Amino acid sequence: MLNIQDLIDDAKCFATVRELRWSNGVKCPHCGSSHINKRGFHTHQPHRQRYCCKACRTQFDDLTDTIFEGHHQPLKVWVLCLYFMGLNLSNQQIATELGLNKDDVQQMTCQLREGVVVKKSLLS
Repeated sequence: MLNIQDLIDDAKCFATVRELRWSNGVKCPHCGSSHINKRGFHTHQPHRQRYCCKACRTQFDDLTDTIFEGHHQPLKVWVLCLYFMGLNLSNQQIATELGLNKDDVQQMTCQLREGVVVKKSLLS
């Protein structure tokens, strides 16, 4: 049996987040400065780039101030959850596909929907 999680690459997920988030160059989420130094990668997520703002000295990473920040699920699980939501699968179906608890998936889908609504309202 094929596990869909094996088809998704962590490096590509983080590269895509960086490409979408920093399309005009990395900016500090705290002060907005573009004077940034790269500070290596996260200890437990080797593709998660860390940064330090030269202006305000704040440290941040690819997921800081995003709906993906501070959760125990890997980024690729969030990406797959979003993909399955796009296919209109139920939370139970998504939980089965990802091997997760239905309650965890419920929380994830709610946060993803809220994030989309906030982003859409910012663009309006």
